[in-house]
Amino acid sequence: MIDVLQVATILALVLLGAAWYLSYSASRLDRLHAKVEGAVSALDAQLVRRAEATLELATSGSVDPATSLLLADAASEALERHTHHPLSHDLLDGQTFAGRESTEADLTATLRAVLQPETVQALRDQPGSPGADGLSRVEASALRVQLARRFHNDAVREVRRVRAKKVVRLFRLAGHAALPVPVDFDDDLPPAVVD
Repeated sequence: MIDVLQVATILALVLLGAAWYLSYSASRLDRLHAKVEGAVSALDAQLVRRAEATLELATSGSVDPATSLLLADAASEALERHTHHPLSHDLLDGQTFAGRESTEADLTATLRAVLQPETVQALRDQPGSPGADGLSRVEASALRVQLARRFHNDAVREVRRVRAKKVVRLFRLAGHAALPVPVDFDDDLPPAVVD
């Protein structure tokens, strides 16, 4: 026959295990939210670097005036949107991209339109020139934007997966933190740059 002490011990162990699991789950979710917050900041920084690199290429004097104007306009618009509409990553307000997707997609489209194979080859044929250096910087920063956006979206998917669990919803382990959203815009490198 089971006595009261054994029942109390078993019950205490079950409650202790449940409390540990809930604490662990809440802590993990908090770390995942912090990861999303860091990923937002990294993406924001890479987008600024890409716009600055594009502006540098536009002002290098190595591309024709029309190309220079297109690049400068798209890069300036992206930098202006960054200044006036920075990314928000307040865990209570939620991470938003502040409508910057279209501006960043426009910069990508401009890069794709102007960095045609002949333009890219002409710039690469002048190693050490401001244009070649600018092109290299645009290439590197555009690649980092792709990686930062993918890393961010992977982090968002993981948070959403954990928050979809019944135990997380039942015990409201996410607290008042807003559900993060993925960032979606065209960030494909121009084909001539990828080759």
